[in-house]
Amino acid sequence: MRAVLIESFGVTPVVTDVPEPTPTRDGVVVRVQATGLCRSDFHAFSGHDDGVTLPHVPGHELVGVVTEVGPDVRRVRVGDRITTPFVCGCGACDECRAGNAQVCPNQEQPGFTHAGSFAELVEVRHADVNAVTVPGSADAAGAALLGCRLATSFRALAQAGTGPGDTVLVIGCGGVGLSAVMIARALGAEVVAVDLDAAALRRATELGAGHAVGIAGLSPDDARDAVRAATGGDGASVAVEGIGNESALALGLRSLRRRGTLVQVGLFAAEPRVPVPDMIARELRLIGSHGMAAADYPAMMAMVADGRLHPERLVSRRITLDEAPAALAGLDGHAADGVAVITF
Repeated sequence: MRAVLIESFGVTPVVTDVPEPTPTRDGVVVRVQATGLCRSDFHAFSGHDDGVTLPHVPGHELVGVVTEVGPDVRRVRVGDRITTPFVCGCGACDECRAGNAQVCPNQEQPGFTHAGSFAELVEVRHADVNAVTVPGSADAAGAALLGCRLATSFRALAQAGTGPGDTVLVIGCGGVGLSAVMIARALGAEVVAVDLDAAALRRATELGAGHAVGIAGLSPDDARDAVRAATGGDGASVAVEGIGNESALALGLRSLRRRGTLVQVGLFAAEPRVPVPDMIARELRLIGSHGMAAADYPAMMAMVADGRLHPERLVSRRITLDEAPAALAGLDGHAADGVAVITF
């Protein structure tokens, strides 16, 4: 089968023929219909993830149709159309049994622990735990984003208890940030979007942000003041940091109202410094959020089904597999125009 293959970290990969996957006893093989280009894939491509070994097929955000099932699979059948969470749990550990597969100590991830979805076929392991059914009528490019960006943002906002009356600060208007904008609005919150790029802020406004704050060239204090002004002066009740940037993390915390919550979603290439004195003085909460377990998908899928969420609105560009290597390498720059998805 054809797939994108990383042969050296940081070097533009190639499209080539690789062996087709076979399912583990409790896994399935999926024929990929669409797969998103995500910042996490860039971390794998760059060698930031110790679990990635070369040569490697990246890609983790997918939708497709099951073509083969392992002998121990009971819930998933050939012909089912599925997506799968960014984090695939083992289904047997204490965390998985408690419903917290997103922090499973034995977790596996297509595109990281094994070959991913920038390919015609991909394996999903522990399928009875990790497969999420997707309606056949759903747009493939939009449905792929349910696997990572939308689910990640949905659970991040849920962890902060987001609802009507909240003011949500979204820092970084890439795929995760734009997803958070859409979901926060669907939950009844007001949204303030922050980014360096004017085009990214325009996109956030189109997707529901009530205020857009450009911070390019501003000092940390001026950026904080601009954000607080957009919230009415009190600061945000919830912030989502979707970049993985030390300055953005600090801005988010300093822009919260007293006893506010920042949910950290963006991945860091290096350990950040955190303004702990501010956290202590104003009793702020900083919590991490790592994807969403398949068991928690029904609430999000219900919002898609009843029209409160439109994943396809996030898609700005549909590309072919042959265009994927350059697009993956290009994620080093600032993506200001939404989300690119590989379609088959």
